[in-house]
Amino acid sequence: IAMQLFPLTCAVQNYAWGKIGLDSEVAKLVVGGDPVAVIERDKPYAELWMGAHPKGDAQIKDNRIAQTTLGQWIAHYPACLGSKVKDAFQGQLPFLFKVLSVNTALSIQAHPNKELAATLHAQFPEHYPDNNHKPEMAIALTRFQGLCGFRPVDEILGFLQAVPEFHALVGRDAAEELRSSVGDEVRTGRALKKCFTKMMSCEKKVFVDELNELVKRVTQEDCIECMACSDNTVRAGLTRKYIDVNTLCEMLNYKPASASSKIFPCVPDPADPCVTLYDPPVPDFTVMKIQVPASVKDYTVASVDSASILLVIEGDATATSAAAFSDVTLTRGSVLFVSANESVSLQVTSQSGMTLFRACSLL
Repeated sequence: IAMQLFPLTCAVQNYAWGKIGLDSEVAKLVVGGDPVAVIERDKPYAELWMGAHPKGDAQIKDNRIAQTTLGQWIAHYPACLGSKVKDAFQGQLPFLFKVLSVNTALSIQAHPNKELAATLHAQFPEHYPDNNHKPEMAIALTRFQGLCGFRPVDEILGFLQAVPEFHALVGRDAAEELRSSVGDEVRTGRALKKCFTKMMSCEKKVFVDELNELVKRVTQEDCIECMACSDNTVRAGLTRKYIDVNTLCEMLNYKPASASSKIFPCVPDPADPCVTLYDPPVPDFTVMKIQVPASVKDYTVASVDSASILLVIEGDATATSAAAFSDVTLTRGSVLFVSANESVSLQVTSQSGMTLFRACSLL
């Protein structure tokens, strides 16, 4: 009988933009989940990858299991995904769950939909290694700021007037075209595309000198992130990786919108008052935030028809399941794989309750 519940040791990505040493939430979670882990004081700890991605396949922390990685185990026991997920995603875990701990700006980037991903993969497989889309969702763990999409036109025009470096990148003609397009949605979209393309197509020296002062996609924040399992990212700046300005400028949606419209709404789970659902309009993933109050000492993580990955952000508990060979001790930073249609009983031992995040695919 295959074991259906086990702890994981997850891959850490040391990208240069990550927070350093134990200033990083990623590093703190790694130490919480594995007290003997060594954290280097001067090293960035940017991302914790929880899943079966080939570039960061999680290690199984149980020597009674013959397979050493989560990806190998799923390949041997694809039924663990749940019948719908197994069939829909060809026996693969469809999501990658992450924690990000960000110190400096990430690249200016977007991700293709399935149609564009297939085209890019066929034309440039060395840069776009698969034909899958890559929707992403970020859930803030701390105060969080990021740039997503395009501001309302009046705000952009205000910055063009108030920030000469920005105006210099865009150029007088494109800025005037945007100003004169106000009130005409189609013209505004075209003008905004022209402004953005002009800015992103500047000579490298001008781009670096001006943009370093103007653009910070994300700074000094931590978040949970979940995405479809793909490596397709179209980048256009603030990175040493492959830059594809033309594709990025062509693929974007140039519809101005308020910041509030970019925030994805969460909803309470009607079946469990401890659960908040982040359920985007894609089949690949759903994220649940589970907050167990201090007054609750016995809590059951309900079964779903999908494999899940659980991450403990705060609190301690002993996890038990009919699908496990033995109890599993959970602390801050613990990561647990749970097969489809398996529930997990938590005996909470911390005085202040628990906070967990769960990723799965609810088809």
